[in-house]
Amino acid sequence: MTWATGWEGLGEWTTSVRVVDQLTGRQRWAALIALSLGGVAIGLTEFVAMGLLPDMAQALLPEAWARSHEDAVAQAGWVITAYALGVVAGAPLIAALSARMPRKRLVLGLLVLFAVGTFASSIAPTFELVLVSRFVAALPHGAYFGAAGLLAAGLMGPGNEARGYSIVLGGLTLSNVVGVPLITHLGQSAGWRVAYSVIAVVFVLTLLAVLATVPDSPAKKDASPAAELRALRRPQVWLVAVTAAIGFAGFFAVNTYIAPVTTEVTGLSEGAVPWVLAVFGLGMTAGNFLGGAFADRNLRVATLAGFAGVIVSTVFFALFAATPVGLFAGAFLTGATCIFLGPALQARLITVAPEAQLMGAAVNQSAMNLANSLGAALGGLVIARGYGYLAPAWTGVALAAGGLALAGTSFALDRKSVSAQKHEIAT
Repeated sequence: MTWATGWEGLGEWTTSVRVVDQLTGRQRWAALIALSLGGVAIGLTEFVAMGLLPDMAQALLPEAWARSHEDAVAQAGWVITAYALGVVAGAPLIAALSARMPRKRLVLGLLVLFAVGTFASSIAPTFELVLVSRFVAALPHGAYFGAAGLLAAGLMGPGNEARGYSIVLGGLTLSNVVGVPLITHLGQSAGWRVAYSVIAVVFVLTLLAVLATVPDSPAKKDASPAAELRALRRPQVWLVAVTAAIGFAGFFAVNTYIAPVTTEVTGLSEGAVPWVLAVFGLGMTAGNFLGGAFADRNLRVATLAGFAGVIVSTVFFALFAATPVGLFAGAFLTGATCIFLGPALQARLITVAPEAQLMGAAVNQSAMNLANSLGAALGGLVIARGYGYLAPAWTGVALAAGGLALAGTSFALDRKSVSAQKHEIAT
């Protein structure tokens, strides 16, 4: 099954055909851009911390910073871990509880929670309260991509559903090209709290844009929390989720500590960090585009080749990031190969849970952000043990290899299941 055909049967999950037919092309694209703007804001709130981690460590953990910059940065990495854990907890829970809620109303509520949690992060006075705020701000992350993606799929109409979902996801990759470097620079010059205040404003602007442009859409009439949760009974759903969580963790092990790698290992100035992040974003944007195209053609090959690419790019980063050329090339390759896997893994979850697509999208986001948490935590662990700022990249190689092995196992189980069914029919 391709990524596109995995969206068959959306029905009332998305904007009804009758409503979509009443929209002009300009109205449709205004709504799609508004939904994509949410992806931009989510990319900002999730990835800006990577570039501002040393600033946050110095401001929130002054005693640890005075003793050891490495230890303080490693401890500050829990800010990223807290956000990732919030996504993991919130995505399936909100997907189940909101099964009967109209999609537009759900998206608006999620944007309110994003804005409140992000603003609370900017004013929290202690490290512990910042962790709590980041956890709360992350709760709507997975459900937003699920609900907004389904709305966008309906807006694009039959046969273009995957394109609609990619537009929302494209907002996140675009934010890494332009928004994250700009907000990182703002945070470095004006303070990390100012950066998060601006991100909260972007969420408010997104809310207003969605309110003004996205048409109302009904929830599926027979939807229920129980129906969504039934998808979690499938062993393949869990196997694919674990594959994504482990395989993607290598990317976050590298990305989380890109700021100290740039300044302490490569020897560039702090001003180079936003440029490295921009190159990461360019790689992610290219990877997202190519990953969707390849996943439509051959999902199995795209997945397995994607993991192999992650291994190669992460090895390259570990070996050559000490030089400026190696740093920028490694950042682009790591971003491209890792996000190349995004559409493939999303398609894979739709394939194994076609009757609960909102839960499938939410589980995918939970898995990706469990990878964020795992990568940041393991990367901080090897740094704290004194192995240096490039050690997380080697950790990422091992994690990507684990993801490749799990993906191969999942597809092998599929073949075994098909063979068993054919044998039953034959006998």
